[in-house]
Amino acid sequence: PLISCTAMELDEDCSIILELPDSDPLYNDKKNLLQMKGFKTRVPVHLKSFEHPDIGRTSLQEMLQISRIINLDEVELYFLEDDVSSPVEFYSPRNEIVSLNSILKLVENSLSSCTQELRKCVLHKCKVAIVNMIGDVSDKICMKSVVVEDHSCVKENCLLQWGKDNGVKTRLQIAYVKGAGRGATAREDLKVGDTALEIPASLIISEGLVQNSDMYHILEKVDGMASETMLLLWSMKEKYNQSSKFKFYFDMLPEEFHTGLSFGVQALMVLDETVLLDEIVQAKEHLQSQYDELIPSLCKKHPDIFPPHLYTWEKFLWACELWYSNSMQIMFPDGKLRTCLIPIAGFLNHSLYPHIINYGRVDSTTNTLKFCLSRPCSAGEECLLSYGNFSSSHLVTFYGFLPKGDNPYDVIIPVGIEDITLEDDYEDDSSVENPSSDGFSMDNHVSNDSSMDNHVSNDSSMDKPESNDSSMDIPSSFDDAIKGEGDSLSNLTTHMVRGTWFSKYHDIFHYGLPSRFLDYLRRARNPKLHTKTHESLETEVEVLQKVHDYFDDMMERLGDPYFDG
Repeated sequence: PLISCTAMELDEDCSIILELPDSDPLYNDKKNLLQMKGFKTRVPVHLKSFEHPDIGRTSLQEMLQISRIINLDEVELYFLEDDVSSPVEFYSPRNEIVSLNSILKLVENSLSSCTQELRKCVLHKCKVAIVNMIGDVSDKICMKSVVVEDHSCVKENCLLQWGKDNGVKTRLQIAYVKGAGRGATAREDLKVGDTALEIPASLIISEGLVQNSDMYHILEKVDGMASETMLLLWSMKEKYNQSSKFKFYFDMLPEEFHTGLSFGVQALMVLDETVLLDEIVQAKEHLQSQYDELIPSLCKKHPDIFPPHLYTWEKFLWACELWYSNSMQIMFPDGKLRTCLIPIAGFLNHSLYPHIINYGRVDSTTNTLKFCLSRPCSAGEECLLSYGNFSSSHLVTFYGFLPKGDNPYDVIIPVGIEDITLEDDYEDDSSVENPSSDGFSMDNHVSNDSSMDNHVSNDSSMDKPESNDSSMDIPSSFDDAIKGEGDSLSNLTTHMVRGTWFSKYHDIFHYGLPSRFLDYLRRARNPKLHTKTHESLETEVEVLQKVHDYFDDMMERLGDPYFDG
């Protein structure tokens, strides 16, 4: 998702300028959507109206409507319904929280630099109204976790104390959460903007540690060796270093992560003939290949640096699971984006409705990494993080859990429709393709607070395996978004579908399916068709039959539902 606070400012007339940055990969589609709703790509919203409550609410709604569009991610934009010209209550809980926080951040920045009392009063009223709106949204999406009171968290609390002794500041406590394992709960009521956790940069495990190790002079000579791979190899050895600065951290880590990569035979049998099984098998084959190409050679040539008993396949897989499920992309003050492990921050579990959305940038003033709340969290409530906009199959494979609630990123690429041929007199480049993975060097938590480029081109990096199944992972981005290929969904070469329960429209010509997908199928059969009228009913029947055939075939491949007991 794109957070566009940098594209907003307070002008001389006490107005907020909301602007869609032209660097947005989805700029054209968002521009069209803004225009359909009567907005330009740069809109001043006057704040003096907050002196009058009713008018002030209208101004805030206008700001929010614009900010919602600016902050749409690719999936949300694709699944917009037909009536895009009408007002929308909100697109998604994620979009609503991000949009409100974007405006709030601007107002707070303006308040900190404002010297005129009248403007301060106006900005303060605006801030209060935004915070109240965030609270209302939070109340609607709150999913209560059950804390197991009598479960021991001795090792975890030892790590927490180690962190505090080394400068960590936290308003969280470690707890055992039913169905999720370790988690972090608020010790007190936390408001929007409060810092729940603050970690010194000195406790962040990043590439600098490898560069100061005894293995760096060897690894830097390996052609195409990525820093993430070096870190993975370093952590395999550091885990057993009794004098390690991070001994408390490595001692606290589980011996088994239980991600899809380490599923046993019985679990894999239950997944027989599913795309999830294909994804897991492909991922493990990919990792096995990388292990065979790199590790035995290092152990043979440098057994003193890479002791064979510390670099077995089992220990390699453990390290991969550690980095896949716990690493984060962090932007440092020098402008470099690094893949890191963050002790203590790993206690924060993932949610579709997180309290913490914007993280991932080391504060240059304090030299700390701060985890601030984007929505309130009550005392005793589990404080939750967003790992990124991932599908459930992706979360199972690389993280080992399914998220609570309906995941809007569980989208399917209907690969069966590539057989559709368009009429000779209709040109369309929207053939359906199964996209390859973005090739993450490490599959890590993605915040919305730094720019990033996830492409890896070397063979030696422990990159995320490509997937050839029909599920699709839409990686989220930082402030400037991923620089994707192409800048418009109008040139989209991939179509998606997801659970029809996400849609508000199930009438004729809608069926709860995305308009882009349906219109593609319609035009494939009738290139001259532009409207959904009585004349198109024959085409409509053919489209529905094609959709039915595709999903009927999918259900047959899944087989009968399996219920234990």
